[in-house]
Amino acid sequence: MAKNISFLVCLLIIIMDITAGILGIEAEIAQNKVKHLRMWIIECRDPSYLAFKLGLAAVVLLLMAHVIANLFGGCIYIKSKQELDQASPNKQLAAASLILSWIILGVAFTMLISGTLSNSKARKDCGIAHHRLLSIGGILCFIHGLFLVAYYVSATAFIREEKNRSQHGRHENKPNQHGAEA
Repeated sequence: MAKNISFLVCLLIIIMDITAGILGIEAEIAQNKVKHLRMWIIECRDPSYLAFKLGLAAVVLLLMAHVIANLFGGCIYIKSKQELDQASPNKQLAAASLILSWIILGVAFTMLISGTLSNSKARKDCGIAHHRLLSIGGILCFIHGLFLVAYYVSATAFIREEKNRSQHGRHENKPNQHGAEA
């Protein structure tokens, strides 16, 4: 049963991040369809309400995927260099992919929010051109999904390893019928 839940969690994470990525790219396409005037690096353009809605949906899905992976995967961390050297490969992979997923989340979230907010204004906007924020944020959603799945799989494998290790430790230290430890 746990393997089915793990598969479903991984599938949910992937679907949410892919959908967020597609919505980010679609938001960029919708943003590029509005009327704009450009001179050198200064650009005046009308906001796109469709790009705003798509960008906001992408942000929500990105955050939900991250929360789900962290809730179901638990918190795997390494406190010191010595612990890193002694950690199992699953724990090392879980910690590394957790850190990378947080970094990618920060960059993707910032880009998607910046692109979305630039489309939220009810008036014409003039300023320095910010091209491709939504599409780059969308592409980062795909990468974010890969790191989240790697984190979830390695974190659950590490937790399973620890559970097996603790069960074997209890069985080895049980006293035999003569009262001595086995």
